[in-house]
Amino acid sequence: MTQNAGSTITRMLQLHPQIDKSPFDMGALTECIDACFECAQICTSCADACLGETEHAGHLMHCIRLNSDCADICDTTGRVLIRQTQPELAVIRAQLQSCLAACKACGDECQQHAEKMNMKHCEVCMESCRRCEQACQALLATLN
Repeated sequence: MTQNAGSTITRMLQLHPQIDKSPFDMGALTECIDACFECAQICTSCADACLGETEHAGHLMHCIRLNSDCADICDTTGRVLIRQTQPELAVIRAQLQSCLAACKACGDECQQHAEKMNMKHCEVCMESCRRCEQACQALLATLN
């Protein structure tokens, strides 16, 4: 039986030699890391699915761009958050705010395509973006 990504992330963080110095709430941190990495993958997949919607390609260019930007920002945010040695909180706050903005923009765009064009892949992407947005907001709240 394999562990899910969230429990593996939790385990890794718990084993970090400086975890007792961490400024983060561990539950909020692991949820945010997991949401960021999931969103990065879902956005990448949504961009690819949008490319496959050949009859709507013109309408989907902005969505593909937002998917790609969101995927990169979410991936980077997850990587920044998983590092626990001497975190710079100002940088982390800025990264979380960037991730929030990217997820909001991408989620809003995908919501339009899910509702107006019945694109189910955009609905899945919107849900992942919303989850990541909420996780980033929750982690930010623990840092303030």
